Amino acid sequence: MGEYAGKKRYPHLFEPLRIGNIRLKNRIIAAPTSPGMIDPRGHMTPSMQAYLKEKALGGAAVVTYGEAIVHSATGKSHNMQLQLDSEGVEQGLKETTRLIHNAGAYANIQLSHGGKYGGLVSVGGTIGKDVPAYGPSEEEMPQGHVYEMPREMIYEIIEAYGKSAKLVKDCGFDMLEVHAAHGWLFSQFLSPVQNRRTDEFGGSLENRARFLLLALDAVRKAVGPRFPVEIRLSGDDMTANGLNMEQCAEVAQMVESKVDLINVSCGNHEDPEMFCRTHPSAFFKRGVNVYLAAEIKKHVKCAVSCVGSLNDPAQMEAIIAAGEADCVEIGRAILADPYLPKKALADRADDINPCLRCYECFGEITKSETVKCTVNPVTGQELCKVCIHPAEKKKKVLVIGGGPGGMEAAITAAAKGHDVTLVEKSGELGGNLKPAGAAWFKEDIRKLKEVLERRVYRSGVKVFLNTEANAEYVRRFAPDALVVAIGSNELKPPIPGIEGENVVMAIQAELHPELLGKRVAIMGGGLVGSEAAIAFAHEGKEVSLIEMKAEVAEEVNSFYRGGLMPQVKKAAQIHVNTKVQKIVPEGVLVQCDGKEFIIQADTVVCALGFRSPYALVDELCAEVDEYYIIGDCKNVGQIYGAIRDGYYEAARI
Repeated sequence: MGEYAGKKRYPHLFEPLRIGNIRLKNRIIAAPTSPGMIDPRGHMTPSMQAYLKEKALGGAAVVTYGEAIVHSATGKSHNMQLQLDSEGVEQGLKETTRLIHNAGAYANIQLSHGGKYGGLVSVGGTIGKDVPAYGPSEEEMPQGHVYEMPREMIYEIIEAYGKSAKLVKDCGFDMLEVHAAHGWLFSQFLSPVQNRRTDEFGGSLENRARFLLLALDAVRKAVGPRFPVEIRLSGDDMTANGLNMEQCAEVAQMVESKVDLINVSCGNHEDPEMFCRTHPSAFFKRGVNVYLAAEIKKHVKCAVSCVGSLNDPAQMEAIIAAGEADCVEIGRAILADPYLPKKALADRADDINPCLRCYECFGEITKSETVKCTVNPVTGQELCKVCIHPAEKKKKVLVIGGGPGGMEAAITAAAKGHDVTLVEKSGELGGNLKPAGAAWFKEDIRKLKEVLERRVYRSGVKVFLNTEANAEYVRRFAPDALVVAIGSNELKPPIPGIEGENVVMAIQAELHPELLGKRVAIMGGGLVGSEAAIAFAHEGKEVSLIEMKAEVAEEVNSFYRGGLMPQVKKAAQIHVNTKVQKIVPEGVLVQCDGKEFIIQADTVVCALGFRSPYALVDELCAEVDEYYIIGDCKNVGQIYGAIRDGYYEAARI
């Protein structure tokens, strides 16, 4: 069956689904995302359009743009957002729908309003607000004062939902979604704690839902009876300030006659402790929120979709086959691999990039109003996408180093038709992906290692393991082009006692936790040390974490850190602003606040960072005219830098 072989393996996932006047070719929707790339007027940029087009090319039935603001004077919750009431917004919207349609998908758009966060700085926001904040009731927030939204403003916003619905339909969108979850406007009004109003928009659940129901009526009137309308609802707000599962089911029953599809999410985007459940972190199982959609589905007759860090087509198939949902909505996994649907359809699930749930996509938005993905070097750069065409001249390429950067470079160079040899000094490919993927919560990194390995061997690259390449090796090999991807070396500072038998380097400790005693002291509270603490505690160790700075894992993006820190605090006794003096048989002698004391430990783990081996890099590069330096041996960084370098540098060969 070739390109359709996956239909036999995933018959429910690839069964068409009719929603209103459209027929979905499969049960996969690219979930609403809005990763920056909007101009200051609130208009689409070519970069955003190219990003959405790539998702459509990948085979999703529907591609959804997230959080388009219907009333920008009061509802703009983030720095750069699409503003549907901005003059001139239509052209970019029409161009966007054309691109999505031409690439083979339906175009969907999420209508949103931030509620009180339209006047407050929200999670991930950095620009101060100079407009009043309006919520269901007056309150004081850490970010500022919130005013009760006047009735006149409520009806003005209801009208804005209708106008926006007509606008997006006129611009070619095939369906729309009303956002009523994640702590935004309608979620705030539904909340029995946040909504303390005494008028017709407060009190009973029916009254608290009135704003939402009137907005849905305005939307339906604007688009007509057959145009598909989706709603994003919580299945459980999971906070003291929200609705429980039973109440969420009641809301679903209230709206089901007004919509065609209910997308069930949970939690609150603006609650840091809940963010990593709304967008599940690696500490949760895949599909952790699917049960909420399954519960809602018991109470309604319309179609229901689910979310929850889904990445595996087999799990998606099982969800739909079991009747837990009618379709799946995929967010970060389609950033990691937009071609996930096409690969599943062709029965090539083992070639899907796994989403690492590292939140680098969210983190990049807050830094640059663009997006990136650790495992996909094209995400966020679709506009200037490098197409891998056969090279004009076939070259003999030598790649030294089989970590993620070296593997990506070898795969890309082979795709260009070059004769590629990869040498790796250890007995297997993967480099630091192996220790990085050793912990119980790092299954995604283990999968990434396996995917890259398979691609290397399938691409016809000649691989030589247990082979250390020095300058003499390069000279004898005489490549036309050399890729140096030799990684970095662990730092072992001249701390007294560091050569003692009770000291283990971090990589060795991660790979062989059986070498550790009962009490473990980790020197270095960066990402490596912090994740190691979680892993070692899971192995039953008593862990102490020692960090010179005022915070541990401070270099980590705030979104991943939000899920990481509760785990670190449970796993270890944390010592910040603490300097190691020396390592002694009893553990580590440290100094903090001018006082010296010993942190008792049977084993001391050194996690004090890495250093690029520049001297060796220079020796290797001196042997050839054409060379490319990638990954940690260029600059110590994270997986993203290695894979990005491997792809783009090899594309130039």
